[in-house]
Amino acid sequence: QVQLVESGGGLVQAGGSLRLSCAASGNIGSIIIMNWYRQAPGKQRELVAGITSDGTTDYADSVKGRFTISRDNAKNTVYLQMSSLKPEDTGVYDCFMRSLSGNIRYDYWGKGTQVTVSS
Repeated sequence: QVQLVESGGGLVQAGGSLRLSCAASGNIGSIIIMNWYRQAPGKQRELVAGITSDGTTDYADSVKGRFTISRDNAKNTVYLQMSSLKPEDTGVYDCFMRSLSGNIRYDYWGKGTQVTVSS
């Protein structure tokens, strides 16, 4: 059974930093992409950042220059370094992974971690 476990959320003042981690375990197969999404209260879930198996990254315009996504392939872990945080970055951050096993694609979600940025 595949599990994604997020950590690193918390309460931080505006301008501060946090580092989120998402560790995948179990019979993962080949990871295609790992993404971070977030959902703010009353808003739809949005893609924050993603990283593919070859290291290609993508970011939402709202976080470019402030957030950095990276991954440790040996640990099957993806990180999201968040700097210059703003109150509008507040939300539940979810980790997503798409993997390939036996020519079948699988999608997995973590349970989410809360990030709260105070003004």
